[in-house]
Amino acid sequence: MARLGVLLFLVQIVLAVCALISCLSAEEGQIRALPRIAWVLIILFFPLVGSIAWFIVGRTPSPGARAGWPGGTGGAQRQRPRPVAPDDDPEFLRSVEERAQQQDQELFRRWEEDLRRREDDLRRRDGDPPREGDRPEV
Repeated sequence: MARLGVLLFLVQIVLAVCALISCLSAEEGQIRALPRIAWVLIILFFPLVGSIAWFIVGRTPSPGARAGWPGGTGGAQRQRPRPVAPDDDPEFLRSVEERAQQQDQELFRRWEEDLRRREDDLRRRDGDPPREGDRPEV
């Protein structure tokens, strides 16, 4: 019987600590019914009842919380499309690929312009460009 009492005491303490952390880290708009300091005092002076009251009444449910039991039907719920991560979005991936192709084409165009400019500079400086047959073999 003493072990059961110790176990229940530990459960009560853990529940109170979780409720305090939840209460203290909640945004101001998420706290209902009483001010934050009142919830903290209730949780400290009445750990079991105060903790349960905090989780049931004191905070607003998170927007991701579902009604009903997990895995159950929970009534008619509207399915919202899940947000897609950028690396899973085909439109985003297509835009990244198009941007990369445009950058590659621009780089290739600049290289060609630079090569033409260098060839023109060599032609102006030397007259005729050297031919393959005129080059000495190494």
